[in-house]
Amino acid sequence: MENDLSNKIIGAAIEVHKILGGPGLLESIYEAALCQELSLQGMKVQRQLAVPVTYKGIEIKDPLYVDILVINKVIIEIKATEKNNPIYETQVLTYLRLTGIKLGLLINFGNSHVKNGISRIVNGL
Repeated sequence: MENDLSNKIIGAAIEVHKILGGPGLLESIYEAALCQELSLQGMKVQRQLAVPVTYKGIEIKDPLYVDILVINKVIIEIKATEKNNPIYETQVLTYLRLTGIKLGLLINFGNSHVKNGISRIVNGL
């Protein structure tokens, strides 16, 4: 299910990038537009979802905020930078581990072709 879902998400990201005219906007704009596109395609989307983090059984005061969660199956981290930094993929993997979700997508809308800015990150496979 996650593979089919990720293909649909990637298609939606390409559509957003095409409609908005490529790089140059803030992450929040791409995030909102991608949420709208996914919703238009009938997917349940949660934006800026607060995820509690526990340390040794105690909940940390500040929660983790996930950019987008699609159908409780795929975490999407949005970036709008000229270059990818390896820490972004590590960030997504950490989110996956903390939530127990298996698949994450890092989508960098800062590339001239968004398909070149997409990374799939897998937890526990």
